[in-house]
Formats: sequence, structure tokens, C-alpha cells
Amino acid sequence: MSARDKVLQGWERGFTAGAGGLLSAVAGSYRGLLASREWLYARGVLASRALDCPVVSVGNLTVGGTGKTPAVELAVRTLRELGHRPGVLSRGYGRRSQGVQIVADAASIRLDAEEGGDEPFLLARRLPGVPVVVGSNRFEAGTLARERFGITALVLDDGFQHRTLAKDLEIVMARAASPWGNGRLLPGGPLREPLAGLARAHVVVATGARKVEDAGEVRATVERLAPGVPVLTAVHEPTECFESSAMRFVPLSALGKTRLVAFAGIGAPDGFSRTLGDTAVDITAFESFADHHWYTREDLARLDRRAADTGAEGLITTEKDWVRLRTLPPLKRPTYVLSVRLRLTSGEAAWRAAFERLAPAK
Repeated sequence: MSARDKVLQGWERGFTAGAGGLLSAVAGSYRGLLASREWLYARGVLASRALDCPVVSVGNLTVGGTGKTPAVELAVRTLRELGHRPGVLSRGYGRRSQGVQIVADAASIRLDAEEGGDEPFLLARRLPGVPVVVGSNRFEAGTLARERFGITALVLDDGFQHRTLAKDLEIVMARAASPWGNGRLLPGGPLREPLAGLARAHVVVATGARKVEDAGEVRATVERLAPGVPVLTAVHEPTECFESSAMRFVPLSALGKTRLVAFAGIGAPDGFSRTLGDTAVDITAFESFADHHWYTREDLARLDRRAADTGAEGLITTEKDWVRLRTLPPLKRPTYVLSVRLRLTSGEAAWRAAFERLAPAK
């Protein structure tokens, strides 16, 4: 088991006494820093700056995949339905560029994934016509988006812990299964801040839940720490599939029981595995990589050998992973790319109402 896998397992099930004690000590220092920041904001020493349009934040409390990117897409589509001209703000994790950059304007994508970040590039591809701006200073990025593109609402990707920009709607994403891991702060656990932070949320969405009863732990925690905040449930559903080398769309039904090796370098690869489980394809092996992993020729060669060893006819991965391997030479076997969207399975009225309470489009 790799060091990364051991850490992830510890976050879910707990560490040994020695490792747990050391990580808890470091987590105590981290908790102190968070408490100091909260104290400074509460007393006005630090202050959030407001833009002159509604700002919707999509974030989470934990490290790892909770489905933020599909939720940003759903938020943008909801704002469009309500008459807004929305834009997307992101930090652009892992990008090579510096400062505030325009990944996409209303006409085209202007930066590739390497310069703009894999998730902003994916959002720009999924949301044609929607400006996508990246920058560590979200206020500057939002100001540029307002002035350059005349947007009337902004969606902030991964913004729950970002306090420098005032937000009008806080959406928190959580996994329905084991939502808080071992319940400890980084690095002793997956929590980016204490669970008490849920009190700032306006809506909580539990992903991987086909009905309200599947999100029992999330609901219980929210009822205890943020009473009155609605808990919605959602699943990630496949929307389309394409073969990467020819950019040819392939209906999932056409794949039938095709034998494929699956691979993913995302925050929650188990979620992708569950999504594939709802299809008819026959997964002969599943290979996990670190979140935001940029693939190499050696990685793809290893995957190709894995396919040969398991008798697979091809490979399948996520759209976010395809963004990070699309410039590499194609494999001998076809590589299929699965796109998904977030579908609410309960709480649609609460979701809509939360957006309707924002300032109307001008």
C-alpha cells in the first residue's frame, strides 16, 4: 500500500496510536490558526469584500471529491434559467499561469488546462458562453468578470473556506457515505475546518444518495450544528460518452458488456466506480491516481499493459482525467471518456428557492 493510500485509509478509519498522536498535534496547531482567523473576522479586524452582484459559493468541509464541479455547473444552469448572465470564479488549482487570468470568455476558451487549471478548463468546456476567470484573489477576479463581461451573478468554485469575498449563497457538498471520515482536522483527518462551520451554510447537498434516507449521517450532523439548513440529496449520472482519439460520441448502450479497465485521478475515485457500476460495461480492473494527477506516457503505457493482462478491449475514465491526458499520444486500445451531471434526487424546490432569494438579474 502506498503512503497516499495509507493516509486516505487513516482519514477514513483512523490511524495507529503513534501516527495518530503526531498528526493530532499538528492538527491542533491548524485548529488554532482557524480559530484565530475566525476571531479576527468576528471582530471586524478582517473583513469580506462585496461585489455588486450576487455571489454563489460551492464548497465543502473535507479534502477529496464531493462533486463540486458538477454542482458549479448545475448552479450556473439554474442562474441562467432565472435570467442571469453568470460567470465562474476559480482559484485554478495546479495551473502554470499566475495572477488573474481569463480561461474562457463569452465566445471561446482562451487558456488550456495547463495554464488555466483542469477544473476551470472543464467548466469552460461544459458551459460554452459562460466566462470563467481564475485567480487566487477572488475579489479581483470577480471585479474583472463584472467589468469585462457584464455578468449579473458569479459562482465561486471551492469557496466555502474563502472568506475574503462576501457570498450571498453558501452551498456545501458532502458525501452521503462517511461524509466526515474520521471526523478530525487536517492532517489527522479530512476536515478542512471544524464541523461547526456548517452553521455558515445555506444549503447542504449529500451526493451519492438516491433518497433522503441515504444521507442519514449528513442530516443528523446538520440538524445538530445548523438546524434549519435544508439537506438535499443528489447523484452523478452519466450524460454522454466519447472515444478520445477520434472524439467520437458513443452511446453507453453501444458499449454493452465491453471489457474495460477504468482509471481516475480525482478526489473520490470510488464515486466514479459506483457510477460505472450503474452501467452495463464490464470493468476488469480499476486504477486510482492522486487527485489532479497529470498523466505521463509511462502512466498510459502501464494502463495499456493492465488492459492486456486483464483481457480488456479498452479503457474508460472521467472527463476531468481526459483533460489531463488529452495531449498525449493515443493508446493502442480505445479510451472512452464518461461525462456526468449532478441530478438532485430530493430537495429541488429548496435548491430553486435558494437561488430565487438572490437579487434578480438586471
